[in-house]
Amino acid sequence: MKKTLAAFLAGIMMLSLTACGNSPAPAAPATSGSVSASAAETADFQSSILFCGSTSLYPIISSLASSFTDEYVTWDKVDASFPANNISIYVAPGGSGVGASAVIDGTCDFGMIARTIKDSEKEALGAGYTEYVVAKDALTVSVNAQNPICGALDDMTSDTIRQIFSGELTTWNQVDSSLPAEAINVYIRDLSGGAYEVFQKAIMGESEVTASATQSASMTELATNIANDPWSIGYAGFGAYNKANQDGQVLFAMKVDGVEATEETILSGDYKVQRPVMFVTGQELTASEQAFVDYVFSDVGYQVVEDNGYIPAFTA
Repeated sequence: MKKTLAAFLAGIMMLSLTACGNSPAPAAPATSGSVSASAAETADFQSSILFCGSTSLYPIISSLASSFTDEYVTWDKVDASFPANNISIYVAPGGSGVGASAVIDGTCDFGMIARTIKDSEKEALGAGYTEYVVAKDALTVSVNAQNPICGALDDMTSDTIRQIFSGELTTWNQVDSSLPAEAINVYIRDLSGGAYEVFQKAIMGESEVTASATQSASMTELATNIANDPWSIGYAGFGAYNKANQDGQVLFAMKVDGVEATEETILSGDYKVQRPVMFVTGQELTASEQAFVDYVFSDVGYQVVEDNGYIPAFTA
């Protein structure tokens, strides 16, 4: 295994993990008449897998971890050459920065990241660096669907957006004179999230987001915050935006520089505020890791990606 059991459990406690599966902790090797592996082979087999990082990827991997564990329960049901150990797949949210740091220092097996990987992170992970892009996402510049701006305009320039998020424009009538002089309430992801870095690079440039912006711990929370505040604006992820509007429109996405965030414009690159949603590792996959990665990129994984409102980055 890549980590000792003690280090693995310490990492779980430190990261406040959410366990996915039937067992709350890695199970001791089980015996079965159908398993031909020797005791040594069983001891070396990696029964537990740990993902941590991006809250955007978290619901996808968490859902797949649960369905994989429910379907197979023990590893020998995945592959007859594997021992009959219980399957334990742990998924911990914490932000893209946390995911990158944890996989670099060996606290987790896979770092979940919802932004472009940095050259320094690739270098730290070494020659074994591999990325697995699960979905394409974008950051929609969203307002509450009850905001009267929705009837006044449907497009904002990058510079107008920058001025709003930097605090240069503070009331809605400064954005459009037909709107009331209500304060603009800005919502963003917390600073450890990949979305913050993506938005900074694509829109803000050298400008900083206003200190009065409300930070959200996840993309789901950010979308909910926008939906609950009639005078809000924020950068809800495309997946979170679609999920929030499943039962009726509560968010309204502005075009950015005349381009609407759609599957076509995101895939073509025409919509500028976009990002990959992926997990990365710096080591060769173990047999159990490869089995679960194959499951993630199966028809089941494709459907889960779509169900979460994202654009699959692979063919079903």
